[in-house]
Order: sequence, then C-alpha cells, then structure tokens
Amino acid sequence: MKRIAICNQKGGVGKTATAVNITAGLSLAEKNVLLIDVDPQANSTSGLGIDYKTLKRSVYDCLFEPTLVRQVVIKTKWPRISILPSTTDLAGAEIELVSESEREAMLDRVLSLIAHEYDFGIIDCPPSLGLLTVNALVASDSVIVPIQCEYYALEGLEKLLKTLKAIKNDLNKNLIIEGILLTMYDARLNLAKDVVEDIQQHFPDIVFKTVIPRSVRVAESPSHGASAIHYNIMSSGAQAYLNLTREILNRA
Repeated sequence: MKRIAICNQKGGVGKTATAVNITAGLSLAEKNVLLIDVDPQANSTSGLGIDYKTLKRSVYDCLFEPTLVRQVVIKTKWPRISILPSTTDLAGAEIELVSESEREAMLDRVLSLIAHEYDFGIIDCPPSLGLLTVNALVASDSVIVPIQCEYYALEGLEKLLKTLKAIKNDLNKNLIIEGILLTMYDARLNLAKDVVEDIQQHFPDIVFKTVIPRSVRVAESPSHGASAIHYNIMSSGAQAYLNLTREILNRA
C-alpha cells in the first residue's frame, strides 16, 4: 500500500475535498483504496456518507489497540473504497498520545497490519501540526500539500516544509513530497494567477500541473455524502481531480 498524507496546518485549503476525491479517482482506476481519517472533525468520514455520530469505534480505538483495525474499517457503497473512520473522540488523542512510548509511530503500526490489502492509503490530516499529523507523516510514503491560491499561501508553506524536513530527518527518512497542489483557483482574480506563478517559480519540481478550480460541485458534494467525482463527474472540480489522479498514478 502506497500511503499518501494530505497535509496542511491551515484549515480551509481543500484538504478533505482532496483526500476524498483522490480516493474516488484512484478507485475508478481500479485501485483498492483505504481513506484514513485522522481529523477529529471527521469531515472525510461524513464526506463519504457515513454518520460518525453513530459509530461505536473509530481510528481512535485502533491507535491504542491496533488489532481492532479490521473491525473498524468500513467498506463504502462504492467499489474499491474503504474508510478507517474518525469521530470527535479523536480530539482527546493529542493529549493521550503524549504519554505513550513511540507515540509518533502508532498509526504506522495500525496500517502495517492491513497494508497488503490495499493499493493506496490516503490519510486526511487535521489542520494542525500536532501529534495526529506527525503520526500521519510517520506512517506515510509521501505528502500532498494543498494550498489555496491566496496571498498568505507561501508563508504557511515554508513552516510546513520545515516540519516535513524535521520529520524526514528524525522519524521517517523515506518521506517525500508527492507534490504541492494549488486549490480553489479563480481564473478571474489576478491575485490567484500571481500566486500560481509564484509557487511554480519557487517549487518548479514539486508543484502538480493540475490546478483545482473553485467549484460549486466540489463544495456541494459533501452534503450529499459523496465525492465530487461521484456526485457530478462532468463538473470542473471533478475533472480536475481526475487529472490529478492521473498525475499521481504516473508518478507511482
């Protein structure tokens, strides 16, 4: 299983939409995909139509008891897509993990038990650089960093790249950046065009060619419990995520 973390410490950058839609795109390419939701907001879980409030167990339980993982994974109504769901219980995990030995590697232990059952694991991280995100990065082969096309995009990115470098040096020497993904692009705004050019100049080797546009269908789809790809495959957002999936598969 190739494991890819979708990570940015800023909220509202399209992180969950990216996780859910890459999962959907890979499944259409006939890959078996596990979406791993380690965000206490559980948006990826509800974004695939699962009511996290009714769940008895979640990824939280697996962190402390890894052998539960097969019981906790849910097969969704779409072929080849399963999810290791989150619930709001996970909010307490940041504090509880602190006292654990090898606390940074707990998610890695969980995923190692089922890695041979999937082609890809897509990990939706919380919008912070706390222990849950560190666990996701230690458990991953690579990272996709979604960035909104806005003025402060580069500022947050530099901080995140420092964190990724520290994790690579100290905890996961195999971690690579899969790519920086520009999201919520509005072609009518000069600022958005400037941000795209700026980031492409700064990081020419790691920016995805695909840019994700602002899309009503991407915004609407979670309320229907589906990815944009399943909700309206012809929408601009869904088509962009399918292009992104092709880029990821070409690199794999």
